[in-house]
Amino acid sequence: MTEGSLNMVPTTNGCVESPNEAALLALMEKTGYNMVQENGQRKFGPPPGWEGPPPPRGCEVFVGKIPRNMYEDELVPLFERAGRIYEFRLMMEFSGENRGYAFVMYTTKEGAQRAIHLLDNYEIRPGKFIGVCVSLDNCRLFIGSIPKEKKKEEILEEMKKVTEGVVDVIVYPSATDKTKNRGFAFVEYASHKAAAMARRKLIPGTYQLWGHTIQVDWAEPEKDVDDETMLRVRVLYVRNLMFSTTEETIKNEFNKFKPGAVERVKKLTDYAFVHFYSREDAALALRIMDGKVIDGSTIEVTLAKPINKDSSRRSSSRVQIGSCGDGFITQSKDKSYKITPTVHFSIPGRLSSPYIKDVERSTYPFYPGSSLVPVGVSSLKPSQFCSAVTYLEYYCHKKCWSLPEYFLYSTTSHDGKLLLIYKVVISSTQSSFMPDKLCTVLEDAKELAAQNTLRNLDCMLHGSGPPSSLSPLGTSLMSYGCRNIPYPGYPVSPAMPLSSGNGLRLYIPNQSSFY
Repeated sequence: MTEGSLNMVPTTNGCVESPNEAALLALMEKTGYNMVQENGQRKFGPPPGWEGPPPPRGCEVFVGKIPRNMYEDELVPLFERAGRIYEFRLMMEFSGENRGYAFVMYTTKEGAQRAIHLLDNYEIRPGKFIGVCVSLDNCRLFIGSIPKEKKKEEILEEMKKVTEGVVDVIVYPSATDKTKNRGFAFVEYASHKAAAMARRKLIPGTYQLWGHTIQVDWAEPEKDVDDETMLRVRVLYVRNLMFSTTEETIKNEFNKFKPGAVERVKKLTDYAFVHFYSREDAALALRIMDGKVIDGSTIEVTLAKPINKDSSRRSSSRVQIGSCGDGFITQSKDKSYKITPTVHFSIPGRLSSPYIKDVERSTYPFYPGSSLVPVGVSSLKPSQFCSAVTYLEYYCHKKCWSLPEYFLYSTTSHDGKLLLIYKVVISSTQSSFMPDKLCTVLEDAKELAAQNTLRNLDCMLHGSGPPSSLSPLGTSLMSYGCRNIPYPGYPVSPAMPLSSGNGLRLYIPNQSSFY
């Protein structure tokens, strides 16, 4: 690499030089790596003499919250502590500063995992902490609000017409009517770039298929688990069950090939976890039962993925994850398991009315010495809530889903006012929802987003008709009076990160916008 190919910025005396150019050249000379800048990123690597293809999926980590005046001469030695680096990609501004994030690809998956363990939440400068997590090239989009009568072939043909690079479409039948789909599909693309371009084209609220405005977002990527760990798994994840299928029926079906092999079954809506006494029996059942028909529905069977306790502990420091023994985390005799499917779970039947029309709202005196007992939201009754935000959290907890995450976006009105809107993400169902109106008050925006999510959870299973028993959403649940003001559908931008209701900070991940 030549000096001229380094990023150049003007200096006070009118000359042009690269930030820390001498240090970068010294790093290149010491390591033997090349460095080149293109398309807004500076690439350091691959290692000298490297032959063969790049490292496989799972070897790259995403690094966020990097100080803007920090460069490879400081970052590369730090990340080399975790293992041999194949490529270090630092995102750059035209001014010469970095964009605050980078991607580090190691030569092995172990190096990437070690980097997360050693450097996530690492204090890189006084008071400055970086975040490190696995980076996955997501090639799959979630497409919602699809007419339920559409077949896989029709959806595949339509997606190939409007986007490029489509490889496959995944469609799941309704749990109540197998002749219909569930109102959504997953579209697999040939590359992350193709998926990103398709997502950009199909901006939610601006594109219609078959006369319907569709919802578009990234599908939740499947978490990688090492082969050695998967070889010890003796729990199967069974999906595409009928709502009416019982745990006893599932146990009897999986016991047919070897009576007494199943330890227990836990069914939730249209999926279940089947625990076996031995790994060998679980593997045999997987081969025999995948694709079999139970109660008229063709089931899909995979190995449940063990929970990564270290990554879960790190994740909980930034965003709360809802789980319980009866839901996505199940406890066997010697192992906790978490299922991480790449598809939506279906939504259960009609939600009961979460709000009571005449809520008694009173205050009582608190006397010194009064006995207080800790209580969780899940132990309360829906009649004790008058907020859609609270009820959505309550409902997710009851269903053992992860708690809703609120991501704040903003745009500017024609008269210069800042308008706010929240996107609600429920990662366990791999669903995201965004209302069709913006608000001027933060609390209104969050309440409206929760209301919209509750409506959609109800309609995902029962169609787009008005929710009859979900909640009295026909009347405003907001604490403040609001006026509806027409506004064009301009794209919104991420606003500043705000604290979530549980006191933890939720950040809008920005790495998905780049490819």
